[in-house]
Amino acid sequence: MTIGHSHEQKPNRQTLYVVIGLVLGIVVGELLNLTLGGSIETGQSSELKQIVSVFSVLTDIFLRLVKMIIAPLVISTLVVGMAKMGDSHTVGRIGIKALAWFFSASILSLLLGMLLVNVLEPGKTLHIPLPEFDAKSGLPDVKPTLSTFAAHIFPKSVVEAMAENEILQIVVFSIFFGLACASLGELAHPMVKLLDSLTHIMLKVTSYVMHYAPVAVFSAMASVIAQQGIGVLLTYGKFIGEFYLGLILLCALLGCIGFFILGRKLFSLVSHIREPMLLAFGTASSESAYPKLLQQLERFGCDEKVCGLVLPLGYSFNLDGSMMYMTFAVLFIAQAYGIDMPLADQLLMLLVLLFTSKGVAGVPRASLIVISATLSMFKIPEAGLLLLLGIDQILDMGRSATNVFGNSVASAVISKWERALK
Repeated sequence: MTIGHSHEQKPNRQTLYVVIGLVLGIVVGELLNLTLGGSIETGQSSELKQIVSVFSVLTDIFLRLVKMIIAPLVISTLVVGMAKMGDSHTVGRIGIKALAWFFSASILSLLLGMLLVNVLEPGKTLHIPLPEFDAKSGLPDVKPTLSTFAAHIFPKSVVEAMAENEILQIVVFSIFFGLACASLGELAHPMVKLLDSLTHIMLKVTSYVMHYAPVAVFSAMASVIAQQGIGVLLTYGKFIGEFYLGLILLCALLGCIGFFILGRKLFSLVSHIREPMLLAFGTASSESAYPKLLQQLERFGCDEKVCGLVLPLGYSFNLDGSMMYMTFAVLFIAQAYGIDMPLADQLLMLLVLLFTSKGVAGVPRASLIVISATLSMFKIPEAGLLLLLGIDQILDMGRSATNVFGNSVASAVISKWERALK
């Protein structure tokens, strides 16, 4: 009993440290901005640039350490989970339930985003003149096509997939590997046992890495505020406020659906995932919360076999916050330029986003690349993305936390459907 109690104590203290890191980051960032930040004309001082580069390194160390954990953790949890399930029917059943939930949640996110932008019209007041035809957004030119979509799903080398942290490719390999282990039975036991101990080792490594989380959250936050100043929140306040309102509504909707299926256990789920959500919020990266989230979901009572399959899939297919951001951003830019998008075009855009967004998971700033491709498809100036680049980090914090929440609810609901929720 005492073991469980000490388990519960630690995450709460860790959450407190992350919150302190977040608040300190805002304070230190604003102080640096006021003392060292230059005006728009003069640009940033060299001292500020040096300090920001140190902050960036501190954040980067944490994100690298987390990415180091993800591939072995996904492979070990998935393969062990599937070997224990014992047959391809169970895997198929859970996979179909997961994908049905993901697509429903994605459509809900996109529709809610579209509805809110049309009602609130955050871009209407900007009246920006249309840019030059050849203005560039400065993003890598990765157009979501059928071939890039297939390339993102099927690995040509599992080593390359692990090196690039392509979660979806790792999942595909692990599913084949897990099914093979399940069908070989006794012969594969040593391998399953080895991977089972690897899971526990990686979760222990996670607990070590998480001690560094408050530093990473502090430096990520300080870096953004030092460069942009708290003023950027006021300038874009309406857009940021309305987007965060949308995220809160989306979480409330998903929470209501979760409550309908899980009942009062939903509140326990939320208290378990507080720290992974804060972590995703502070570092503006859903990936940074993955190892901790897996741990917390199992503590909450989700079946490890179900989590091992649903969570990696969710990280590729179920990014609810990012989906909502995409509709928000495209329509915001259209409104800012005074371009009127008829309803038929907006619905077509939702359909395009529903599928293209699944194709560039794993690409840095994937949301922006998908938005860029969608803008060009609907003849909206891609340079409009420059309007959002300054505040993308602030928006990314909210959408990363929402992605974590969406995947947690999905894992808990599917565990419940599988009668595997403790």
